[in-house]
Amino acid sequence: MLRTALPEIITDTLPGPKAQALIDRRAQAVPAAIRCVYPVAIARGEGAMLEDLDGNRFLDWIGGVGVLNIGYSHPEVIDAVKAQAEQYFHGMFNIVTHEGYVALAEKLAQLAPVRGTAKKVFFANSGAEADENAVKIARAYTGRPNLITFSGAFHGRTLLTMTLTAKKAYTTGLGPLATGVYRAQFPYLYRSPDGLSEEEVFAACLQNLQDVFEEGTPADQVAALILEPLQGEGGFLPAPLPWVKALRKVCDDHGILLIADEVQSGFCRTGRMFASEYWQEAGAAPDILTAAKSIAAGLPISAIVARSEIMDAVPAGTIGGTYCGNPLACAAALKTIELMERDDLAARSCQIGQIVTARCAQWQTKFPLLGDVRGLGAMIGLEFVKDPVTKAPNGELVSALVQECARHGLLIENAGRWGQVVRFLAPLTITDRQLHCGLDILENALKTCTQ
Repeated sequence: MLRTALPEIITDTLPGPKAQALIDRRAQAVPAAIRCVYPVAIARGEGAMLEDLDGNRFLDWIGGVGVLNIGYSHPEVIDAVKAQAEQYFHGMFNIVTHEGYVALAEKLAQLAPVRGTAKKVFFANSGAEADENAVKIARAYTGRPNLITFSGAFHGRTLLTMTLTAKKAYTTGLGPLATGVYRAQFPYLYRSPDGLSEEEVFAACLQNLQDVFEEGTPADQVAALILEPLQGEGGFLPAPLPWVKALRKVCDDHGILLIADEVQSGFCRTGRMFASEYWQEAGAAPDILTAAKSIAAGLPISAIVARSEIMDAVPAGTIGGTYCGNPLACAAALKTIELMERDDLAARSCQIGQIVTARCAQWQTKFPLLGDVRGLGAMIGLEFVKDPVTKAPNGELVSALVQECARHGLLIENAGRWGQVVRFLAPLTITDRQLHCGLDILENALKTCTQ
């Protein structure tokens, strides 16, 4: 059974002949800007494993970049989608009310750790759409035009969200960008100036935010701060709780909304259903939460959650869309959340994280170029450097690791400004045997690529 199998490469080269044929067709039919460096053409997937067209089996530690927290092809989700498909595929929510949309909204209102007791939820199709809608809601509620985002942020590829995104490789040749967006400093503790304590770093970042208020946009013109609880593309950087608490106070002092972008960190990935539960426990709950990726085990849907008074400030007709809250996706999401709660995948995330970080701690003594290991739960980043003293980023090593691991049946992906971080996003349904096998492959790749 593929679900419990281990990686196995049976072709002499990668990609194999059938995969290569499809990859060649891709090159002719699909824009080159949609890049792919992996020698894989998928035929089927189960759990944390996928099989390509040639019968090679790969352990997937990317999971659709955080989409597959419950793994590929969960049989109970398949059954839920089949049952819904037998009733109807589509019912535009502006035209007809359907049970799945309402039930999923009720469930997320119950789960999401946003401020307020009465909450409302609506749906879009992608993480970028969710973030863009969160901004629309914040502007409508506050009557203010401007936004603050942070260094290292990634919020999407629409016009507004690529403006919010820090890495400008995502905007090359696509300007002019949206207006009203200002950037403040995120505390990147591993790369902080030598000699500074964490408290001093937080103070410097808060001063930088004050500088933005003085030199960029007055605080009374800022609708929202948008922040990832754990930066994804930025390098798997957890937002430190003391700093988040200070941001929450700044927002409260100035009437600014705090948006938690949980597109990648949500749905049990970090040891909680949502990473901003850690914020809530610290008394710094967000006002608006956005979620997507693992919400529906691979079907396209995203969610925006806020307290009712914020949601009800939005003018009629300004949010929603044709496919938003599609019935098939809602059915998948309801079943996915049920499985996450039933199987306690939040706890499993913590177990996986402990296994991975313990192994990585051993590697740091063997491989000095592994500069930092960080994360929450099973959302872990391994940062590689050229020198442990200078901390010069080593994206070249990570690129080599990606290819070397793939040759042995393990799929990993990079992150970070310089591509210097290996991200861990394996499905939470991964078996211990598969997890240790993947760690062995990565360790052997480290030996090969650092010789």
